[in-house]
Amino acid sequence: MELLEVMQKRRSVRTYTGEAVSEEDVTCILQAGLLSASGKAIRPWEFIVVRNKETLKSMSRCRVAGSQMLEAADCAVVVLGDEEKSDVWVEDCSVAMANMHLMADSLGVGSCWIQGRLREAPGGRTTEAYLRELLEFPENYRLEAILSLGMPQNHPGAYELGDLLEGKVHRERF
Repeated sequence: MELLEVMQKRRSVRTYTGEAVSEEDVTCILQAGLLSASGKAIRPWEFIVVRNKETLKSMSRCRVAGSQMLEAADCAVVVLGDEEKSDVWVEDCSVAMANMHLMADSLGVGSCWIQGRLREAPGGRTTEAYLRELLEFPENYRLEAILSLGMPQNHPGAYELGDLLEGKVHRERF
């Protein structure tokens, strides 16, 4: 499949069948993240792979809204950035998330980007503080996002190139 076709087909999937994602597919998804572009090749990211059902259930409550699909996910990849290594850790972690999101879809694995940075958990804590306590990552690592993974219960249709918002493209001047 050509890259543009993969991008057209990629959609967020929030409902899963309960079927396991193969370890081989999880490895490919992680490799896609590890191959990501990074400013000055610093690679400030770290990934925490979670497959434990009780931990996924706890993680599903890491945000006021928008993280519930983690309870039914087979796996999650938490993407952290070391802010002491790079001032562009947010961008670098976002590129890694995008690569993993695309790879998951190309393998037939459903995935959803769950934003963590600058989000709130129930009770007024940040999503980052909630997950730091649960997953025990060091203080210098900052939460970017979580990628939920599961076999899709349904997959939304592909985007049509003719529906792209071409008016958002400006040439030479705005």
